[in-house]
Amino acid sequence: MPMKKIYIAILLSAALNSYGQQTASDYFDLGVSKSKSGDYLGSISAFSTAINMNPDNASSYFNRGLAKQALKDHRGAISDFDRAIQISPKDALSYHYRAISKSSQDENGAALQDFNIAIELSPKDVQSYLQRGVLFAKLNDLPLAVRDFNKVVELNPSAQEKFQAFYSRGLCKAKMGDYKGAIADYSSAIESNNKRPQPFLERGKNYIKVEEFEKALGDLNEAIKMDAQSAEGFALRGFAKSRLRDFNGAKIDFDSALRLDPNLKEAYYGRAFALTMLYNHKIAIDDLGKILDTKSSTKDVKNQYVTLSKAQLDKLREAVTYTFPIPALSEDLSEGYFVRGLAQLRGNNTKDALSDLNKSIEINPIYPQAYFVRGMAKSAMGMQTEAVIDFGSALKLHPAYPEAYYVRGLIKVSIGETNAGCVDLSRAGELGYANAYTLIKDYCN
Repeated sequence: MPMKKIYIAILLSAALNSYGQQTASDYFDLGVSKSKSGDYLGSISAFSTAINMNPDNASSYFNRGLAKQALKDHRGAISDFDRAIQISPKDALSYHYRAISKSSQDENGAALQDFNIAIELSPKDVQSYLQRGVLFAKLNDLPLAVRDFNKVVELNPSAQEKFQAFYSRGLCKAKMGDYKGAIADYSSAIESNNKRPQPFLERGKNYIKVEEFEKALGDLNEAIKMDAQSAEGFALRGFAKSRLRDFNGAKIDFDSALRLDPNLKEAYYGRAFALTMLYNHKIAIDDLGKILDTKSSTKDVKNQYVTLSKAQLDKLREAVTYTFPIPALSEDLSEGYFVRGLAQLRGNNTKDALSDLNKSIEINPIYPQAYFVRGMAKSAMGMQTEAVIDFGSALKLHPAYPEAYYVRGLIKVSIGETNAGCVDLSRAGELGYANAYTLIKDYCN
């Protein structure tokens, strides 16, 4: 053999050996790299391989949980953080991030417990106090929220953390009726970061509360300059102008607010008041009619399809691509019935498909692909409960079947079994079915 060919062969052999010798640590590092670049699907795949090679490494579960959290797959993230905590029960970060996912799922009591443990394990962690404060505010336990934001300010936070603490504390004080205290906090937030419109808007809103309308107008001008798409900003400025008796200016602002949000009742009310002061009574009465004369519908519509309509479910299910290697034909012909059933289904002959798939499964009851395709046929016929059972049978026989998890998850979400459906979608995503994360983002949060 010529030397050049020998050299190439040696290089190829070395490359193959090198690939074959990749360790769990290599895949972990790859997962971290992909997470840093925003490739969360690739990151999950790499961490999953690392976990398969070394199932007792808490960091792999923790980092895979972070990647799932970034994709809004909070149920999947919680599962990974659970495992990380089982292996390393003193890791404060696992409790912290599990709390964030639990809070996102409205498991607020459990989230609070996790934040408490995280703070007990790491009593100077600014982020845990900050996030627990946000959770207390969400639960309307405002004094405890303010206490946590006070702690954040004491702990020498970063500029961004300081901004968040002052701004969030201002929101709490405003809800407690301490408008001057809220104004002071919004002012501190603006000192930390004067490039964001929301503190100006909220301070302007509180200046209106204490009847300092000129100051309110100045703040709302700044907020609108930074965010010209804020219907609330225009409505508040219109209100301030009305209090300053600039009714023409107020009407223009309320017009702008309603162009941005045609359902903003405060803007209809404010414009009606301004028009009344300008003696344009007819349009004022029309505006008030839009918020006073509407009747809310109390009709209770009951349907088997709760979250997704049947049409949506059908569209999503039909978009699933699934292919199978050609099965060897056995003497009992079960594969023949299976393939004909598949062909019938793809030809929209669902009843004939069901008949052939029933026969295939009757002959060979351990045929996962036949259960999967029969589940697809039953779902197309509206037999969702029966379809779920077939997908479950397919998964018992073939546990790493991402399409089966995905479609079963779709069906469960559509009929109102959201938690179980989202768990299935998370497992589908973990197994590499990327479309699952789009559904998780839309229906599982």
